[in-house]
Amino acid sequence: MPDAALTPDDIERAEAAFGPLAESLRTLVDLAIRSRVDDERAHRARALIEQAGAILSEQLSPDSPGVQPTTDGRTLTWGNVMIGVRNAIAPPLRVHRAANNSAAADLVLGTPYEGPPGLVHGGVCAMLLDHVLGATAHRPGSPAFTGTLTLRYVAPTPLGRLRVEAWVEREENGKTFSAGHILDAEGTVTVEAHGVFIRPRPRS
Repeated sequence: MPDAALTPDDIERAEAAFGPLAESLRTLVDLAIRSRVDDERAHRARALIEQAGAILSEQLSPDSPGVQPTTDGRTLTWGNVMIGVRNAIAPPLRVHRAANNSAAADLVLGTPYEGPPGLVHGGVCAMLLDHVLGATAHRPGSPAFTGTLTLRYVAPTPLGRLRVEAWVEREENGKTFSAGHILDAEGTVTVEAHGVFIRPRPRS
């Protein structure tokens, strides 16, 4: 049976409880990669994590958190891999949109996002750009979906503080043509992107 629609108070309470939990899990993933404790301590940590898993699994939603209904018509993004407040895999991104439909996000990526030593995996860079470029194409009540995304890896993207920027180049026939890039902490462009985002036509 689907979960009942969440009220604004329900959402605020859940995010206050599970947002910090997701942040603790992000920290745990980083520590699990970098830890050099002995075997006995690693086994103890695993036992504690399994205890936490048993507690959390006592009651599970049968549906995707991303499509959980709300009483005020919102679409929850709790499970989204890029911005999900309850998803420990998400960086998470906080995308800011401007009046001209440009978009930007500042974030910090640590060890869990590593590809080559000390550098962000190229596929993670692609996901970041896909999401932020896509944000330039969304309109109220009219989401857009990625048609094509073309990347040019200009320089290695170091782990740490990054900025993703995107802007609209043109729009035509329900399509938004956007461009963007990733900047490292020194302001150097590391990846450039161009994308075409499509808004499906309403069904008649």
